Order: sequence, then C-alpha cells, then structure tokens
Amino acid sequence: MSSRRNFIKNTAIASAVVAATPTMGFSILKKSKPDQPILGHGDYTYKVNNDWAQISAINNPLLNCHEMEMDSKGRLIMIGDHTKNNIIIFDKSGKVLDAWGTAYPGGHGLTISNEGGEDFLFLADSGWYLNKTGKWIKHNGRITKTTIDGKVLFDIGHPQTIGVYEPGENFCPTEIAIGPNGDIYVADGYGQDYILQYNYKGEFIRRWGGHNNANKDHNLQNAHGVAIDYRDKNNPMVVCTSRNEQSFKWFTLDGKYIKKLKLPNMQVCRPVFDDANLYAGVCWSQPKEGKTNWKDHTGFVTILEEDKVVSNPGGTAPEYKNGALQKSYQLENKPILHGHDVCVDEDKNLYICQWNANKTAPIKLERV
Repeated sequence: MSSRRNFIKNTAIASAVVAATPTMGFSILKKSKPDQPILGHGDYTYKVNNDWAQISAINNPLLNCHEMEMDSKGRLIMIGDHTKNNIIIFDKSGKVLDAWGTAYPGGHGLTISNEGGEDFLFLADSGWYLNKTGKWIKHNGRITKTTIDGKVLFDIGHPQTIGVYEPGENFCPTEIAIGPNGDIYVADGYGQDYILQYNYKGEFIRRWGGHNNANKDHNLQNAHGVAIDYRDKNNPMVVCTSRNEQSFKWFTLDGKYIKKLKLPNMQVCRPVFDDANLYAGVCWSQPKEGKTNWKDHTGFVTILEEDKVVSNPGGTAPEYKNGALQKSYQLENKPILHGHDVCVDEDKNLYICQWNANKTAPIKLERV
C-alpha cells in the first residue's frame, strides 16, 4: 500500500514538472487553485474539492444530496429531495449529463442493479418532504424500480396492503440492496425499522429487525441503510445500519443474525463496500464536551479495512486501546458537515453526499 502511495505522489510531482515546462514557446500551465486541505489518515488521505460539481442552482436546484452510485458506464447518479430534479447524473469531471424526477419529494435511497448488462435504479422515497411553507412533513414512502432515464417499472408500496404491517404503522423506507439472486432488501429506516425482503418481482418473502426481539442484538434502531457484503464471495451477507446504536449488524441472506460492529460516537449511514473496505458517511457525532442536536453540523466519513477503522476523513484519527475502538470526533473546522453517503470510483476517489449542507452539491475527496 505504501509503495502505491509513493508511486502516485511521485507521478503527481513528475506531471507537475512536465506541465510547467514551456513547449514550443508557450506554457501549458493551468490557473492554480488555492491549497486544498488534506483529510484522512494513514494510507487513506484526500484533497478536498468542494467545487467538483459543475451545477447551476437555477437549472438544478438542491435541497439535500442523499446518495450516489456509479453505473456501468462510469456515470455518477445522485438522488436528492428537490422535486425539480430528484435524480442528477454527473460524469466524473462533475459535468451534469442529465436530471429528472419530480415524483419523489422524499428522495433518499438509490441503488443500481445491473441485469443482463443493463442498469436499473431502485429508489427509496422516505416519506419526509419539505412542503410549500417550508415545513418538514412525514407521510408514507415507497420503493420504485426505474430505468436509468426514469421510466417506472414497478413500485413496492405500503406493507399494510399485503398484511405485513398493521393500519397506522408508517412505512418510510430509506434504502435498498439487491441480493445475488435479485432479491430486494428494503430498510424501513424512518418507519418500523424492519428489513423487508422481496423477490425480484417485488413479492414479499420475509422481514426481520424491528424493536421487539428477545435477543436485543436482533433489533434495529434507525435501520437507515442496507447493503450486501460480497467480500467473502462464498458467503454474501446482508449488512444493516442501526444508526441510533452507532453500529452495523450482519445477517444471513435470509435474516439470521451474525454479528454487530460498534462504532463509538458515529451515527453512520449506509455501508458502502469497495474491495476489502467498508466506507460510510457519519451523519452525526457528539463533541468531546457538551451536546449537539440533529440540525447541527457534526458529521464526517469513516473508512474500515475489514472490521477495523483506519481513517476518518473530516474527523479525528481512529484510536484503539486494548483492541477497542475509542470515540472519534468531527474536526473543529467542519470540512464535512453531514456525511450521508460515500461513492467510490475506480481511482479510489470519494464523492460525499451531504444532508443539511446549505443546499450544496456533493464534494469530491481526491485520493493522494
């Protein structure tokens, strides 16, 4: 890993020298940018590029940038909750390629599924939306499968309609994951805190989680995210966020509890897997002294190799004592306000979607 870091740094220096060398009587130097802060720790450090997204507040207004994934063509697809453009599609330079969607006022979760060489989107509307008077309203959400350009293929609606929920129980889904056989896993993170499993047709199979299990480790408290962990190719697992417990929990594909990973002082969002690593946005933390509320900017990003935290971009360095992870904290200058999601490209750059970040676009963390 260290040799790779040195190679990249040396290559960057060599490139800078070439760029500064006059060629045929003129210079090809570009206008330099102010020094970009470096975030992260160990082998996972990044330059902050706050101006990556080439976006117009008039043409593509934003409220909150919730999640982003890369499709098979290398495009970055983002979901947000502004109904002028719930979906915004960028190239890796930050140029907006397309934008669509007015029907998802609670646009929150986005997962890409490649089926037979074609990409499809699974969208989660959480039910929380900003009304005309500027007040946040909670209603019931839904899951929608669409083509990349927004054609709706089917919806998964309220589980009450199939007898899974009782009347009056809210369904406010926040995330979707697609299993190896096409099964659809829905995290009802703002509703009943269940993981609901459906087959590829959208037919209900089972649910687990919730609040009333005899073994408390089986409960989920704010089941905000769900993903499939393929790092052991012979044993894929479902990973669920239990955000109020500052934890991830692993289950079998049919919902049997395996293990729990506690991340002290990190109210994490969905787990994002890349190679052997797990990345996650930290939406909230608490300071060393005093308390904050959910509106305060207290987030950062965390990176794990297997089950060990190795870097906290925007936060303090991870510290272990006698094998136990200690609390991590947001940096005082708040370079990341609320880490809501992380997208990793093939060069290991990170794109950070933020909630409650003054209507700003995703930022890019460029690997160094």
